[in-house]
This record gives sequence, C-alpha cells and structure tokens, in this order.
Amino acid sequence: MKISQIETPALIIEKKRFYENMAAMTRLLEHTSMTLRPHYKSHKCVTISKLQLAAGAKGITCAKLSEAEDLAQAGVGDILIANQVVQPEKMGRLAVLAGKTRLTVCVDSADNVLQLERAMAPQGGTLYVLVEYEIGMRRCGVETHAEVIELARLIAAQPHLRFEGMQAYAGHLAHQKDRAVRKQATEDIETDLKALKTQLETAGFAPKEISGGSTGTVELKPGDSVYTEMQCGSYLFMDRAYRELGLGFKNALFLLTTVVSIKSDRIVTDGGVKSLGMDQGDPVFVGYEGLPIGMSEEHGQVEAPGHTARVGDKIWYIPGHCCTTINLHDSLYLVDGEDVVEIWPVTSRGKAQ
Repeated sequence: MKISQIETPALIIEKKRFYENMAAMTRLLEHTSMTLRPHYKSHKCVTISKLQLAAGAKGITCAKLSEAEDLAQAGVGDILIANQVVQPEKMGRLAVLAGKTRLTVCVDSADNVLQLERAMAPQGGTLYVLVEYEIGMRRCGVETHAEVIELARLIAAQPHLRFEGMQAYAGHLAHQKDRAVRKQATEDIETDLKALKTQLETAGFAPKEISGGSTGTVELKPGDSVYTEMQCGSYLFMDRAYRELGLGFKNALFLLTTVVSIKSDRIVTDGGVKSLGMDQGDPVFVGYEGLPIGMSEEHGQVEAPGHTARVGDKIWYIPGHCCTTINLHDSLYLVDGEDVVEIWPVTSRGKAQ
C-alpha cells in the first residue's frame, strides 16, 4: 500500500524518525540512575508498548484503569496507573487486575489508602502504591514532607498494599520555553526530593521508586538523579508544542490530509479539529510554515497566495499536541518512504475511565 492510497485524514508515523527517537531516549538514560517507564497515554497502542518494552523499558505508565486493563490483556506485566483511582465502582476491577499483573497506583489521601485495602482484601495479592507529591503542578498530590511520610506509614501497615515510593510529576515544566527556567526548576525539585527521600529513609520507609519526568525535562536531569523512573511519552512522536523547545527528538507523527478545494489565495484540506488535538495550539502545515491558517471542524486551510497546489494533493500537518490527536484516531500508519509498512490499531482509543 502506498501513502497516496490512505483515506484521509489519517495519522502517519515516519518509521525512521520513530525508531531514531526511541534510540535517542535509550542513549539519554544510559549510565544514569533512571530507567524508562513510558507513558501509554501518548499512543494508546499496545503494539508500541511492546516495542518500548523490547527496547528496554521496565514497564508501562498509563493514565486510567481502562488503559491498564488493555495493557494487561496484551501481556504487559508491570503497569503503573499514574493517577488516583477512587470511584467505588472501579475498586473490584482494580483488585482483579492486581491479580493479573504487577500493578501500581498513586494516592494522596488516607481515605483512598484504606479504600484500596478494603478492595484488595477479598482478592488477596499485593497492590503497589506510590504517594503522589505535589511539586508545582497544582493538581494532585500531598504538599508537605510530613504528609508523604504519614501516608507511607499508613500504606506499610496494610496487609495487601506495599509502599513503593513516590510520584513527583512536573508537568507544568514540560513545555516551559525558557530552558534556563526549566533547568533551574528541575534542579530545585531534585534538591527537594533528595531531602524528602532522606527523611523517608530515616523514618524506615525507604522509597524503592521515585517516578515522574517528561519529554521536556528528561535531558536536564543529572545522571545521579533522585528519580528512578521517567514517564516520558511524547518523545516517540514530538509535536508542534515540543518542537519549539529544540529537544533532541524529531517530529515523527503527522496528520495526512488531502486538498479538497483551491482558490487563488488559499488551499483547503479535509483535516480539521475533529482530527487534531488543538489544546496546545495550532498544527504546522508542512511546506507552508509561517503562513496564516484556519481550522474548523472538518477542514484546515492555509492562506497561500500564488500557490501551485491542486485538488487531490496531500498536505502533512505536524499536530499541536500528539497525545490528544492520537486519541481521535483508530489506526496509525507506519510509513517508510512512499510505502505503508504496518498499520497499528489505537487499542485504547476513547478509554478514559
């Protein structure tokens, strides 16, 4: 199958760049204290997760219980749900899943710890738990060292839970354009976490794992980082938002569109906001960089006076945000030159529960 035969709009992955990005992350983490636990939310594709594990990833991070269930069904044996699971209706599913794979969840309240223990007791087995520590994102997580230690003590007292360590995710820094600001904040977090780790060790709750990190901060972490796990996801694909940071990865994910109408001063394609995640800004129209664009539900257009495009031509977009874009599609087309070499299903598309 040729790229020209793909019905558009469709997501394509440029094979060479995809594997180069995977290798670049491996090189970044070589000879450091950190291992890779890549985030499933970036691709929601079990085929890609298996490629990441084969390339050395220790396990997979995901955002939701439904994603973890898909990963376990595919045979992934070590899964972190990097969020709190608190809805009573989900507790039975969580406990069953913990009996099928090595499962870790995050907590930031005593009530949730006890809720998890009650869910696990009838099933037996062990659920691994990270205390989420808030480091500036102002989302989930406890805010003081004392609270982390208190929750660690409570977790350790539960027969079916095991205190595994901490999650400290600095998502607020991932797209910070000023590298100096991003670097200084990353260093400040390292200092804080080292002090917290020492306090936990003194209290008798040495953390095995400190998990977090992102594509935008991984290269700034020291080789002897207090972090043990990096939850990077976007590095495989990149997008327009990350492109602006000048990181050591290449754009490998594109929305393939077809020109459906032309005027003397503009080109209209069949790729609109129903095919693209727009939460981190506009896409880039490859070959038309810097020109004004407009996006509606089903169309994208570029103001290009004097263009030579024809109806039926293909235009590639670099998405503004790769993660939310992929969640809009059923399939990913891996391409090499003009050839489609594989088609990968987006296994967990729409799995938000």
